Order: sequence, then C-alpha cells, then structure tokens
Amino acid sequence: MLDALAETCRARGARVETSRIDLEDDAQLFAWLDALCAADLPDLVIANAGMNISHEGGQGEDWQAASQLLALNLRTPMAMLNRLAPPMRERGSGQFVLMSSLAAYHGLPITPSYSASKAGIKAYGEAMRGWLAPHGVGVTVVMPGYVSSRMCHAMPGPKPFLWQPDRAARRIQRGAARNRARLSFPFPLNFGCWWLAVLPAGLAQRFLNWLNYGEQAS
Repeated sequence: MLDALAETCRARGARVETSRIDLEDDAQLFAWLDALCAADLPDLVIANAGMNISHEGGQGEDWQAASQLLALNLRTPMAMLNRLAPPMRERGSGQFVLMSSLAAYHGLPITPSYSASKAGIKAYGEAMRGWLAPHGVGVTVVMPGYVSSRMCHAMPGPKPFLWQPDRAARRIQRGAARNRARLSFPFPLNFGCWWLAVLPAGLAQRFLNWLNYGEQAS
C-alpha cells in the first residue's frame, strides 16, 4: 500500500522517499529523523500513525496491546516533536500536524486507552504550539470524528456523520496551511463531543450510555 501511494505521488510530480522503521524504537526513529534533517529540515511534519483497541465484551483491554497503543499513538508523536521542534524553532519556520480525535474531549468507555492517547496528543500539541509560536513554528491539532478506514470500521459502537478520507484530507490540508490551532470536524459531532467535556462528568457518561457508547455497545 505504501509503495502504491508513493507511485501515485510520483506520477503527479512529487519526489517521494519511503522508509520502514519501528516507530516505537527510539534509536530507529531518531536515526531516521536525523537522516532526514541532514538532507533537508522538513517544512511540514504530519504525525499520523496510530492504532485502536477496545474492551468490547467486558473482558477489559489487553495490557500489552494498550501499552503498544500508547507508545504508537502518544509517545511516538511526542518523540518526533522533541527531536524536530528545536531545529525548526531555531530556523524560525515549519508546521507540525498532530492527529488527535474527538474522543479527546471525553473518554469513550469502549475505547479507554485510545481516548487517553488522543487526549494526551491534544494537550501536548496545544502546549507545544504555545512554545513554538513565538519562533514562527506552527502546531495544528486535528480532532476528527469518524473517517472511513479499516480502523474506524473495526471500532465498536455507532459511527454518526461518517466522512470519506478525501474530504477529511482536504479539510486538514486547508487548516494546516492556515496554521489553525485546532481542526475538529464534522460540526454536529464536534459540537456534541465538546458538550461532553463541558457537562458534569456523570451526566456526560449517562449520555454516552444512552447513545450506545457504554459497556453494552457492540
């Protein structure tokens, strides 16, 4: 899939280099980033790798899977910014795009580790934006709802206001180009999830159960 995407981009005139590394291995990740920076410090970095698990069925999340999820979804993007932000800050330009989720507003009972990882990315991205903004480097935190993909469709629970990937990509492209602090979509789901964060936690939880995002979701 990666090679096919690379060829599509090359056919449209892009220069593409692909690499396969273990993103959870700091040594491999930092060596790859250092090699990229040695050739040319990036102007735009999109940290998009991620995974999801659930404890559907009432058995609880597998801890090894949860640990891997946190390493990939949260620790890897943080490591990338930790390595790349200082040279971009010194240069005085650049843009980071971090993939959070509307689940960052209020954790979903069916995917607690995923929700935690995305809440962490939201907080980290907002903090890094404040640190980097005075030096000309932007950080955009993307908080999508349901975007059609294998990972999305494997997630238990309803998927209202589902977007297709090309629509989401256009929204992210426009927002990152404008250095938007936060991109959260689609509007109806974003508005509802925002209210989950504002309401008392007990009331928000009852709403989630009523919408079939509680323990009984399948």
